[in-house]
Amino acid sequence: MINRVGLFALASALALAACSDGASNNEVTDLNSADTDGEVAAMAAALDAGDFMDLQLGAKIVGPQGPEVTGAMSNAEGNFADIRSFVACPAGMDPCDPKSAPEGTLYTYVHVVYPGEDNKPGTGSGTGNTSSDIERATAFRMVMPAHGFTGAAGYSKAEAMSAIGAKADVVISCKDGALSWTVSAGDGGNQWGQAEPLTFYWQSTLPPAGPEKAYAIEANYAEAIGAGPYPAAKEGASNACG
Repeated sequence: MINRVGLFALASALALAACSDGASNNEVTDLNSADTDGEVAAMAAALDAGDFMDLQLGAKIVGPQGPEVTGAMSNAEGNFADIRSFVACPAGMDPCDPKSAPEGTLYTYVHVVYPGEDNKPGTGSGTGNTSSDIERATAFRMVMPAHGFTGAAGYSKAEAMSAIGAKADVVISCKDGALSWTVSAGDGGNQWGQAEPLTFYWQSTLPPAGPEKAYAIEANYAEAIGAGPYPAAKEGASNACG
């Protein structure tokens, strides 16, 4: 028994050493390593991130603005991003009408965020874009509670790879009942920046009540807020963010 334990300990030590050597040869993003107790706690509390490309969605809800809601995310200094959002029912549901959908239908809220602008004159910022060029966007988040949130959320990993490269890292976490997607690209090199779309999603058992200024982007070290589909609170509805 003593020999087996000794061999196991030696093998474990060699495996750890090999992992350390391998890690030193690869780029590591800010959020792939935890140097403080706070960072360790944040990583432990992070939600599993799904891939938008893996979703099987049905029809979109058609509201007063049509099947998609477009707008700008802004503050007193100007517009910092364009946002295009929609809400879809599960695969096979067409049309997607909350009035006739059964209780407990799963709604997927999708938000496509373009730092700076989407370069389309008829949507979002359009010709009214007044922000400077966005060199670095670091987060997309909700500023209001995620009513009915099921715990399922994610982003487009292909888009993150295209915008940032292999070092792209997006961590999803909760704060005060709201969701936050922290986008890390490490120091230097490619960042999530000007006109690079990144799609985020989250799922709720509640349909949208209408557009609300419930979403924000952190870009160029500033916060800008914009509107998107948002569910109203309902008694008895859960929120996986607490």
